[in-house]
Formats: sequence, C-alpha cells, structure tokens
Amino acid sequence: MATTLLGDTTVLTVGELPAVGSPAPAFTLTGADLRDDVTLSTGTRTVLNIFPSVDTGVCAASVRRFNELAAGLENATVVCVSADLPFALGRFCGAEGIENVVTASSFRSSFGYDYGVRMENGGFAGLLARAVVVIDADGTVTHTELVPAIGQEPDYDTAVAALG
Repeated sequence: MATTLLGDTTVLTVGELPAVGSPAPAFTLTGADLRDDVTLSTGTRTVLNIFPSVDTGVCAASVRRFNELAAGLENATVVCVSADLPFALGRFCGAEGIENVVTASSFRSSFGYDYGVRMENGGFAGLLARAVVVIDADGTVTHTELVPAIGQEPDYDTAVAALG
C-alpha cells in the first residue's frame, strides 16, 4: 500500500503504482458518451492524469493544465481519469473549453485496483488518489508520481519530460 494525505489524515491506497520499466496494466474506462470505451493504446505515448473528482479545485486545475500541455505534445494522448460519472466530466470540459485531453471514468472498471490508486480510507475513500503515470508507445511505464498530499498538484514538468 502507498500513502498520501487528505488534510491531516494519512490515506492508504490499495497498492502501489506500476513500477517504472514495467508493462502498464491494460484498462477499459468509460468514455464521455457512455458507449465508447477508453483503453490503453499502443503506438502512442500516454499520460494518465489520475485524480479524485473534477468538482474539486486542484483536480480541475490539473485537467486545465494538462489540457494546455496536451496541445503541444506530439504522438501523445493525455487521459484524465477519475471516478466521476461521464456526465460530470463532460459538463466540466464543455464549460471550460477542454478539448485536448480525453476524459474517462473508472466507475465501471477495476482501474483503481489495477493501478494501485483507489483510496481505502478517509473522506475520499473509494475515489482515486492524485497520481500521474506516463507510458511510452510500446506500453512501458516511464514515470509515476503519487502526490504526497491530495491537495497538491502533480509535477507537470517532470511528467512531460518523461515523454522524452
């Protein structure tokens, strides 16, 4: 189990992020329209921006920032993953003009367990911890970050640098 903080509470996750150098676990997430699945693609690099809920300030900020960064990335897709329902993700992205990232919901999947980011205790138990996972075009994990505290934004520069 890994730990992060939610306020003053130490929060345990169900496991650890995938190890750098290991194959990224396959996933199937629910896309914005509830019909098209979002899966790990081969042949393109992927940044997973994982967070508890787009309805919190830091989570919203991370989606905005990765949307800005994604506009300048070649052969890379940024997937913003939370347990939010696709309706909430779609509402947020529509209101904010978010068009350069893919939003995906883990509500029908084992993603939180497979990536070790499901929070087990605290006020956000059952949601995903804030983390970033960068995956190269052949499906190998090249960078991971579980933020020390849920209220902290991820290290965007290091994530983008991991794309090579």
